[in-house]
Amino acid sequence: MNRSMPTGNHLMSTRTKIVSSLQLRVRVEALGQQITKDYQRRQLVLLGVLNGAFIFAADLCRAIDLDLEIDFIRVASYGTGTESSGTIRLLKEPSLDLVGKDLLLVEDIVDTGTTMAWLLDHFRKGPAHSVRICSLIDKKERRSVPVDVDYIGFSLDKGFLVGYGLDCAEKYRNLQEIYSLD
Repeated sequence: MNRSMPTGNHLMSTRTKIVSSLQLRVRVEALGQQITKDYQRRQLVLLGVLNGAFIFAADLCRAIDLDLEIDFIRVASYGTGTESSGTIRLLKEPSLDLVGKDLLLVEDIVDTGTTMAWLLDHFRKGPAHSVRICSLIDKKERRSVPVDVDYIGFSLDKGFLVGYGLDCAEKYRNLQEIYSLD
């Protein structure tokens, strides 16, 4: 969330591969194994942040060897532009009962940290037992709000990233690898 869009005609931009599909599979499997270990004998709920995290959340839940629940939320912070409006709204609440459960917020990318800090605060005030973060990409180059990501797929610093759920103007989510738009 809170990602600035590249200038120019982004749909005609050159793409540079950053993370291959093999690297994604290997890392998601490793994350699943670690989460399985950490959440033994607990009531885990994966809470995917739409739209970007849907592919990552689907692959991640299959890599976790636990009885778990999965749900999705939708957050808006952009208004009509490509930069955050500064106002965050939860457009879709979880439909599951979260009382006493351990929430794992699953996000595609933590960039400025603004949205994730808001989500942490929001869900920590609720009935859940615990709230942690799993992000496919931890991108600290534009971090303006301190946020600690508990489970990190990849730490990347440069570029506007697309693919594997990450988008640019709702395009490129379907790419099987992660690219930087040049």
